[in-house]
Parts: sequence; C-alpha cells; structure tokens
Amino acid sequence: MAFDLYDLVNKYPPQQMMAIPLAIFVIGLMIIGVNFMFTGAPVSLGIDFAGGTAVTIITDDTPEQLESYFASYPLISIGEGLNRGNYLRFGPMSDDQFRLLSQDIGARYPDAKVDQIGESFGETLQQQALFALLISFIGMSVIVFIAFRTVIPSIAVVFAAFADILITAAIMDIIGLPLSLGTTAALLMLIGYSVDSDILLTTRILKRQGKLEDKLSNAFRTGFIMTTTTLSAVLALLIVSWIGGIEIILQIATVLLIGLIVDLINTWMFNAGLLKWYVQSGRAAKEVRR
Repeated sequence: MAFDLYDLVNKYPPQQMMAIPLAIFVIGLMIIGVNFMFTGAPVSLGIDFAGGTAVTIITDDTPEQLESYFASYPLISIGEGLNRGNYLRFGPMSDDQFRLLSQDIGARYPDAKVDQIGESFGETLQQQALFALLISFIGMSVIVFIAFRTVIPSIAVVFAAFADILITAAIMDIIGLPLSLGTTAALLMLIGYSVDSDILLTTRILKRQGKLEDKLSNAFRTGFIMTTTTLSAVLALLIVSWIGGIEIILQIATVLLIGLIVDLINTWMFNAGLLKWYVQSGRAAKEVRR
C-alpha cells in the first residue's frame, strides 16, 4: 500500500494524537517556569525591554578581539553575520559609561550604529507589549467562541494558540533568543497563523458533510500545504536576513519558523485528535441538536 501523508491524521486514536503535544506543552511550561524563577521573566528580555545599548559594526575583528576591546563595558553578546557584520549587545550602564563607550566606538569604528534604550523606557515598552499580547489573545478567544458557539471546539482552538505561544517562548529560552519588539511582533503574528489553521480544521470537521476520515485528511492536505508554503517563505526570509546581517528581521523570521513548526504539531495532532474524539463520542451531534 502506498504511503499517504495526508491520511496520517486517521491512522492513530485521539489519545495517542494528543499525548505528544501535551507532553511538549508540559515541558515548555516547566522551562518557562524555571526561567521565571531565575530571571523574573518567562522569557529572557532583550535590550528593547531590559534597557541597554546595541551596536552594529562592520569589521574584520574576531569576537575575541571585540570582547577584549570592550572588556570594561557590560557586553552581553556578539552576533555575527556575513559581510563582516557584527551586532553587539550591552547591558544597562550609567550616562558617563555610555559616553565613554560612544567615544571608544567612534575612535575605532567610525561607521558604527549605536542605539540606546533606558531601563525605565524599556519597562514601559515591556508593559505595552504584554498588554498587546493579552488584548490580542482575549480578542481572538471571544471571536472563536462567537463563531463556533460550542465549548470543546472553541477551547481546542484557544488552547492550541496558547500552546503555540508558550512552546515557542520556551524554545526561545533554550536557544537564547531574547524577547524584543521584533520577537513580540512575531508572537502576535503566530496567534493569527495558529487560529487560521485551527479554524480551517474545525470548520471542515463540524460544518461539512461526509465521513470524518475524509474531512480530516482533506483538511490536513489544505492546512499542511498552507503552512509549508508559509514556512518556505519564512525560511527564505531568515536566510536573506542572516546574510545581510539584519538582526531584527532575523529574530522575527526565527520565531515565525519555530512557531509554525510548533503549530503543525498542535493543530494536526492535539486539535485534530480532540475533534476526532469529540465527533466519535457523539458529543458534536448532541450539541447540534441543542
């Protein structure tokens, strides 16, 4: 028998389909919790939110030489790109120390770009970003409940979106990608991508006529093609931004790439498994009759 990728959603019982995404979710929750215990934030904060200085320079100096030259300053990390591009992140410092840093940079790297964000301003941005995430998530949840008017399918969509954000944030902790304005924007975009695929799946299963197996495989075919097409575009964006040394675009593309892969797992394993159980158990028919 030929292998049919799009029939995978019909090969396993709901319990097995949901087990792996739930296990990944629990692990992600633990990672977020540990990071919160040690840093006071679920995800490591970047300069945009914690305050600090970002320096972009074009130089042949090695990272070791850069570390040595800036040894007297709170250098956090050095990001390397192609075309001799380097992205340096410094922690918060006093005004006097910042002036000295600016002088040292100007003396050795006259074409460098220097950006500074104060701690208090960073905290304000942090609060605004959190508010934006909460409002987006709450708004999405309300729209989903209004659209489907059934508890279990609506909860499945909302949980899948929440799991996408949480697991992506946990992976950001693992790979050392800080939360910045760019990565926050990417997380907001993930809410839209997640809900898009989940609503596609839920609508196909609950609103269309036919066998459950056919509806699942057809929904998976459409959703998988949609997501992999987006993944290809995001991967191209990531490669171009890495070659060009465009840090903020690179961060956005990285978060989107991670989040879209996570969304494939949550949508087509957890959400599909839950909806399969929901229909097979007869609960869907009972709620329709009501």
